[in-house]
Amino acid sequence: MTTMGRREWCGVLTMAAVAGATPLLAGAQAQAGQASAGKGLRLAQGSRWVLIGDSITDAGRARPIGEAPAGLGAGYVQTIDALLGAWYPARRIRVYNVGTSGHTVRDLAERWQTDVTDLQPDWLSVMIGANDVWRQFDRVAQPERHVLPAEYERTYDELLTRTRPTLEGGLILMTPFFLELRRDDPMRVRMDEYGAIVTRLATRHQAILVDSQAAFNTVMKDLPSQMINGDRVHLNHIGSAILARAVLSAVGFEWNA
Repeated sequence: MTTMGRREWCGVLTMAAVAGATPLLAGAQAQAGQASAGKGLRLAQGSRWVLIGDSITDAGRARPIGEAPAGLGAGYVQTIDALLGAWYPARRIRVYNVGTSGHTVRDLAERWQTDVTDLQPDWLSVMIGANDVWRQFDRVAQPERHVLPAEYERTYDELLTRTRPTLEGGLILMTPFFLELRRDDPMRVRMDEYGAIVTRLATRHQAILVDSQAAFNTVMKDLPSQMINGDRVHLNHIGSAILARAVLSAVGFEWNA
């Protein structure tokens, strides 16, 4: 494939994402001592990359561990793997999808040993918080299912404290998002609060931060959220491409290579 062919394919695959979903976290990365995207892809040859989260990560992945060629699900993890294979075939990066629909950070803590520690990742990506927030809105009469900010930050922090020293590559934290541009929308307000917690944790644990909300906000200036998903949380192929592009850009993916 020629360089021009790759660029054209990237434009088709990422669609609206190409219009402006570049992560806005260069400053945070520098603060955490991370190399800039201009230094090239940071994942070394043969790296093991585990991506954990809820349904946004799950996207129908295989059990017990989702792997290529057919087990990564139909979401952003599959898009990441496809782009890595097309742009960096010699790297032989091994991608694992261990997202589970409906899960909160409590659930991640219960399965962390088997789904993260036992896989011995070089790189770990975490995206959790959508259900921690959502249950406060769609299960208002079931407070036992609500993961409030203090518990969310404490549990998340404990998991990262235990795991960060074992990662030879790096840690990527992705903020939860809500596909709504109105900052005064109650669920958007709450999701932003949890996003701020993730931002603090990224600084604390010297992680690469991906501001998912910012990536979607940029695209939604031109593309209605209904074109990404009607429930404003889950993602179709366009949303998956936006998120995959944000994550890969944060780890130095060279789109023009």
